[in-house]
Amino acid sequence: MIRTFLPLVVLLIIASCGGVKKTQEALNTGNYLQAINTSVRELAENKTKKNKQTYVLVLEEAYAKFLERELNEIRFLEKDGNPAHLGDIYRMYTEIRDVQNRIRPLLPLPVYEQNRQARFEFPNYDRELLAAKEELSAYLYENASAMLRRATQKWEFRKVYEDFQYLDEINPGYADTKDQMEYAYHNGLDYVKVKLINDSQKIIPERLEADLLNFNTYGLNDLWTAYHTNPVNDIEYDYEMQLSFRNIDISLEQVSERQIIQERQVRDGTQYLQDEDGNVVRDSLGNRIEVDRFRTVRCNFYEFTQQKIAQVAGNVNFVDLRTQQPVNSYPLTSEFVFRHVYANYEGDRRAIDNNLVALLDLAAVPFPSDEEMVYHAGEDLKSRLKNILSRQRFN
Repeated sequence: MIRTFLPLVVLLIIASCGGVKKTQEALNTGNYLQAINTSVRELAENKTKKNKQTYVLVLEEAYAKFLERELNEIRFLEKDGNPAHLGDIYRMYTEIRDVQNRIRPLLPLPVYEQNRQARFEFPNYDRELLAAKEELSAYLYENASAMLRRATQKWEFRKVYEDFQYLDEINPGYADTKDQMEYAYHNGLDYVKVKLINDSQKIIPERLEADLLNFNTYGLNDLWTAYHTNPVNDIEYDYEMQLSFRNIDISLEQVSERQIIQERQVRDGTQYLQDEDGNVVRDSLGNRIEVDRFRTVRCNFYEFTQQKIAQVAGNVNFVDLRTQQPVNSYPLTSEFVFRHVYANYEGDRRAIDNNLVALLDLAAVPFPSDEEMVYHAGEDLKSRLKNILSRQRFN
């Protein structure tokens, strides 16, 4: 027990020292936020432990240096007067506030060797933060509105949308930001109308067609592409997606048979043990010795396999409607195999292997219709189509 415990203690000490060393390195290299975050996390577990004292001192020093650096940078950017710096100024005031709010719950923090409490100054910059937010909001709104008035390309509308989105995050409900976002979003979208083409000379089940064209089930995470299976008249579509079925093959219903001859030795009562001369063998008390009697049983095992296969092949083609040129083309194939196995026998059932016996409880079943076969093949097509849609990018 002691041998197991000691290496564990050593490993914990090494890990602890490594964590302290990395935190000290972060402080010494000016990565104050990393030093602060690590120290806060360690002290939150148990701030009064003596082995946490290093983190108390690191946090005290890192916070002071972080605050000094951020304030100096803010003053510099304010003197520069470039409105493009407003985002940085707002971010730094926000970061100062967040750091203060993470440290406050830990106080007081004792420094045992110096018989004092760690010192932290928490100047209130709420007024400066709110002022920076208002200035930044006005700047973002004016700048994005001007860009929106000039925008003609989709990428420009998308950039405007992102700026308004950032504005809505830092200052929800500012002016008519939501309306502007909506306008920029709809103008930045790639509109794609979806067309299903069946050149297979076979009927595609309505249920399969509805499933394939239900884009809500694909879980696509593409902000800037809208697929319409029912095109809207007043929308000018950018692309057409053609879901084209070239070939649908359905095999004949097949039943194959396999005969297996099974033999096994089975117990068939008892008999008296005899020696080589045919005399009954007796035990030390003179009693005749009984042993199991075995005989070979035989059985003809007939295994039947029902099988039917559906294969679907096609393409997904994307066409630029402005130039009428193809953009991308992807093959789309799938296969569904219906297979059912059952069996019967002639002879002694005891001869049949245990792994085959279960088949005797099964019987022939109706084959799926052609429509059902195509539908089941289409289930796999949905996942393949989702993969294609996830990879497709227009701009």
